[in-house]
Amino acid sequence: MGDRHDWTAAPAAAQRARSVLAAAGSCAVTMETGREEAVGAHTVTADGRVLLRLPEDSALLTAAICAPREEPSTVLEFADVAPVPVRSRIRARLWLAGSCVPAEGHLEFRPTRIALRRVNGVVVVDPDEYAAAAPDPLATAEAGLLTHLADAHPDAVERLTRLVEPDGLHGAVRVRPLAVDRHGLTLRIERARDHGDVRLTFHRPADDLAQLTERMHALLTQASRACPRALQRQRTHGDR
Repeated sequence: MGDRHDWTAAPAAAQRARSVLAAAGSCAVTMETGREEAVGAHTVTADGRVLLRLPEDSALLTAAICAPREEPSTVLEFADVAPVPVRSRIRARLWLAGSCVPAEGHLEFRPTRIALRRVNGVVVVDPDEYAAAAPDPLATAEAGLLTHLADAHPDAVERLTRLVEPDGLHGAVRVRPLAVDRHGLTLRIERARDHGDVRLTFHRPADDLAQLTERMHALLTQASRACPRALQRQRTHGDR
């Protein structure tokens, strides 16, 4: 494919859900008895079960242990927050509904219903697809990658705007990297009163950081050959 910008794949909903789980540092836990915020308290097994280590004085932990059937109905909510400061930083929300079973030193949560809300709506994820999916290989590194790109290489972000259609840059006042996965990079185009997102897809997926570096270099090479300083012209035009 060379440097052609024609790879159109994006993460499936099940993989996106697993990626949110892998990268999230906290979640909200809701049972019939109440709701608690759990920070740094969850891990995820290979098949998607969530292990919760709540404080010993947690009311929800007590309720789960004392539940008559030992399987209280539970909802976990995760927020996918953009690591780079942008407008509307919540990129997605993930809800898992199921039951908790007390285990040694933790609660084991087994999801039976999964819903993922993104900017284009809510998707119900099939439980079997969720269990079989794996997180994006860049999910846990994404925050560091995007903040480094935004803080250390704003010139590269500027150059990448040459790959955006002119209409997409109309009225733009700022462009920031919003997301990256093995399939591509998403830019947030901010205007005076609104914003929009543009996805720049890689010519083939990246399975690790070394491959991501090559894919980013390919995008930047392609951008260097494109019409220069498109965003600069839009900004200048908007300032008149």
